[in-house]
This record gives sequence, structure tokens and C-alpha cells, in this order.
Amino acid sequence: MMPMENLLADYGYLAILIGTFLEGETVLVLGAVAAQLGYLELAGVMAAGFTGTVAGDQLYFFLGRRHGQSALRRYPRWQGRADRVFSLLQRYGAWVIVGYRFLYGLRTVAAFVIGTSPIGTAKFIVFSLAGALVWTLTVASAGYLFGQAIELVIGDIKRYELALLGTIAAIATLVWLIYLYRGWRQR
Repeated sequence: MMPMENLLADYGYLAILIGTFLEGETVLVLGAVAAQLGYLELAGVMAAGFTGTVAGDQLYFFLGRRHGQSALRRYPRWQGRADRVFSLLQRYGAWVIVGYRFLYGLRTVAAFVIGTSPIGTAKFIVFSLAGALVWTLTVASAGYLFGQAIELVIGDIKRYELALLGTIAAIATLVWLIYLYRGWRQR
């Protein structure tokens, strides 16, 4: 088995990029905690998180632009969240694009739904980049501070870091599995 240092050095940034492409917060927090522990660089964690979230948002937006209306007709259970996004767009306009990453339950569907709206591609890209930057800086900084807070409470965190990262990863996996299970039950 490879030591954790080697795994993080070899695959940490790639894991953050892929994780933020697919979902986000937990992976970015874990990456920031790893940066606080000295395994990764915080700037690299932020760059990978920003790149992953921007790539995911653009993909979902363009999928929504191309297939959104037919997908919403085919999967009526998505309509509730889509209606919520449309309502937010009517109320707050393009600023929703900056903030949807912070709205639980809407992050993964919002870019897709916005793709079905009349908002222009250039406008989406500009506001999406701004939102991704704010989100990445906020979540990664919170994760880094979380790692510092744990170190203050525990003391010599190096003795417990493997257990700490394992616990956080286990909790993240459990949350993800619950999310998948709820989606499966709704179908």
C-alpha cells in the first residue's frame, strides 16, 4: 500500500478536479485540510477546485442548452428543482449563477436548468466564472481553517491525521451514498 503522502502527491489535485467537476464541497474541503496538513499546496487545491467546478458547470449548461427541455419532459421529478431555479432567475436574474453553488440541492441541477433559460451563453460564462471563483475561495478557505481549528483542539494533529482524513472521507462517502439512495427511491 502506498503511503498517504505519495497518494496525495500523485493524485490529490486530480481527485479534487474530478470531485469538484462531479459535485464539490466535500472534496474541496478535504483537499484544503490536506493542504493545511502540508500534503498539498492550498493554491493548487484552489486551482484544481476552480477548474473542476467551471468545467462541470459549463458541461451541464451546454447539456441543458441542447437537451434540457426534452430531459425535463422525460423526467418530471426534476421539475420541482427546475421551477425553483426558474423562480430564482426571475427574482434575482443572472446573480443566481454566481450564488447557486451555495444553495443545497440546486448545485448539480442549476447549470443544466439555466441552460434551458433565455440567459445568453456569454453572460452565463462570465457570471459562472465569478461564482466559481467566490465558491472555490470560500469553501477551500473554510476547509483550511477547519484543519487549523482541529489542530488547535487536538494539538499534534500529525499523530491523528490518517484517522481524521479517513473519518472525513467516510462521512463524505456516507453523505454521497445517502444522496444516491434518495435519488434511487424517488425513481
